[in-house]
Amino acid sequence: MAVIVKYIVVRNGEEKMTFATKKEADAYDKMLDIADNLFEFLESSKIKLNENQLEDISLLLAEKRDKLMPILRGIKPKKKAAKKPEQKVGTKESTPKKAKGKK
Repeated sequence: MAVIVKYIVVRNGEEKMTFATKKEADAYDKMLDIADNLFEFLESSKIKLNENQLEDISLLLAEKRDKLMPILRGIKPKKKAAKKPEQKVGTKESTPKKAKGKK
């Protein structure tokens, strides 16, 4: 018989998520705490949003907090660079052209 340890995040008596490690469960719980604080902040603002919108925005901002923090500090977000198509070794495109002229 195997013993399996599960970490369950519970909010207001409701199971939110189950994790295999305590670290993951703690990180998710912290994210939910941040989302709750953001919800209250947004709810008290002059912007009128319904409860579902407040919850969705709060969760999005909490989930993306690593990308959001630099923006709030005034740092311009880095844009993803477009990947150049890879050149195959030994193809005409990757072989340097020989200079014309004397040897």
